[in-house]
Amino acid sequence: MTIFKEIVDEEYLTVPEVKELLADIEDERALDEEREMRYELARAIEHVNRFAELDAEDSRALVEELQEHEKVTETIAFKIADLLPRTRAEMRSVYAQQRYSLSGDELDDLLNVVKKYV
Repeated sequence: MTIFKEIVDEEYLTVPEVKELLADIEDERALDEEREMRYELARAIEHVNRFAELDAEDSRALVEELQEHEKVTETIAFKIADLLPRTRAEMRSVYAQQRYSLSGDELDDLLNVVKKYV
């Protein structure tokens, strides 16, 4: 007998949004002294605390502004918001797996959007 799990809903989140969600879980667990935090949860909290540079509202605004550009898909917008590339080379690496590449002007436009939020 095999048990299958069905994906009910899927949503992209930025690292700062995940940080807020995990902070709520951490606070909830701190109130219950008998409930220990699992290793995976502790590592996830440590990761988001280290890498979340923006707050959740700014990261979501960045994603929305990035999606206004023609060659920025939802997935790429979230990658850019999480990585916050600061150079052309870093921005090119985000697009490394795409079937197209961006011109220097397009890269500069995206970098200017990121600079507004960093």
